[in-house]
Amino acid sequence: MFFFLTVKKTFIISVTFVFIMCIFSITLYNNSKALPTIFISDEHQNMIEKIFYIRNNAFLEKDLETLESLYNKDTKLGTWAYEHQAIKMKYLHNWADKQGIVFNDIDTKVVIRHIKDVESGYQYNLIGCTEYKYSYINEPEVENLFRIGTYHSLKLEKKDGKWLISKEWYTDPFADSLNLDDIKKEEFKEYVLNSKPADLSNINPRRISAVEYADKYCGAAADEEYRYSYNKKYKDYNPLGGDCANFASQILHEGGGFKKDYTWKYEKDGSKAWVNAQAFKDYMLYSGRGSLIARGTYNQVFKNSFKLLPGDFIAYEKKGKVTHISVITGVDSKGYALVNCHNTDRYRVPWDLGWSNKDIVFWLVRVNY
Repeated sequence: MFFFLTVKKTFIISVTFVFIMCIFSITLYNNSKALPTIFISDEHQNMIEKIFYIRNNAFLEKDLETLESLYNKDTKLGTWAYEHQAIKMKYLHNWADKQGIVFNDIDTKVVIRHIKDVESGYQYNLIGCTEYKYSYINEPEVENLFRIGTYHSLKLEKKDGKWLISKEWYTDPFADSLNLDDIKKEEFKEYVLNSKPADLSNINPRRISAVEYADKYCGAAADEEYRYSYNKKYKDYNPLGGDCANFASQILHEGGGFKKDYTWKYEKDGSKAWVNAQAFKDYMLYSGRGSLIARGTYNQVFKNSFKLLPGDFIAYEKKGKVTHISVITGVDSKGYALVNCHNTDRYRVPWDLGWSNKDIVFWLVRVNY
């Protein structure tokens, strides 16, 4: 699913137009060989890297003034882009408070794919691989990290001698949960801070192999050595609505050794159970390849999440339908489950980050290797 950067719910017609343009922009990205390009000079690379550096540090410091200085608020799209980032900043720190952590560093590796020279500035299509480092407040000497990969269509325009963001579309990793209402923060914080990591030394080798595959092919969130790409043996379903179930199926088949069958298969295309999040969850449970650990809101499944093992998966349900799948790939220093997935590409990300509001129902599923 692609998300547009707006918080102005009253402008229904404008929002519809913006959504269409967002889809169009990302479609251009996915077919970016057709875009007119210019040489990607060090000047452009340094300019984009500087913007991400300033924005990341503004997030760390909760510095709204510095964040705002990066945007051309004379344009509607620039204003909306800034407003979305401001909400996102607040959410990230609210989540950190709930978790009992502090962020130590946020750093983005930028890979510019294409640049289009437009009359008022430059239009960039780029990948951002953002690494977040964090420590728990009662264990500051132990550092954990996760990475989120995002795909951006970003426009810069010069104003008063400074390059500013006048438009930015991207697959937003937090768009499904920009609030933490009804979360029992203090209760959860105390529980996490008193937790210890599980001993994973004796897990099934098939689980280890599944995790290795998940780490290698988690796209824009992967290690640089894997070139931020998906497994080219498989179709990328992001332009068709999402690639999360396709990736989870690959992890279980290629990494975990599960054989294809009549219902769950990939030939030239994936079957419904292979590529559709709801159908994937149903197939895994009804086939006996998966067993339900717990289902419910974050408040209801929180403690059960500590039972998850690498190679298990979580299904995320919105309005009665599963819309996303992520696979457990490890735990952090407090035993909190970490996930990899596609759509908004994730590497070892805390399982509820971006999904923890009251409207999300979680299915925690044990995979029977």
